[in-house]
Amino acid sequence: MTALGGFHHVKLPVSDIHKSLEWYRRVLGLEVAIEFVEDGALRGAALRDAGQSLMLALREEPGRAAALSGFDPVALGVPTLHALHAWSDRLEALGVAHSEIAEGSVGWLISGITDPDGIEIRLYTFQERP
Repeated sequence: MTALGGFHHVKLPVSDIHKSLEWYRRVLGLEVAIEFVEDGALRGAALRDAGQSLMLALREEPGRAAALSGFDPVALGVPTLHALHAWSDRLEALGVAHSEIAEGSVGWLISGITDPDGIEIRLYTFQERP
């Protein structure tokens, strides 16, 4: 079998690309890597984290965004429990609602982080619980 090397990117639908870009930049610290302009209007963007370890694409698709509201399609990896505590502090400082740090199947996680369309983004540690 030919090997796969991980995800190239994950694409999420959003109802308002400008509002969502502001949220993903402010809350998750992502930066725009690529913009997708169609007929003179911004319709999508690919965002990267500072360490260039992930790419998250946003595509203006209001109907699809509404259908995902309340669902948690993405769990972003955080290296350690210590780093997850730092994320919790960051979210608190920004006034972003989220769960307490909880035990997950193999590590720890923060849930309840919702983007402007109600799509839940979770933060999950790569570090496993003993």
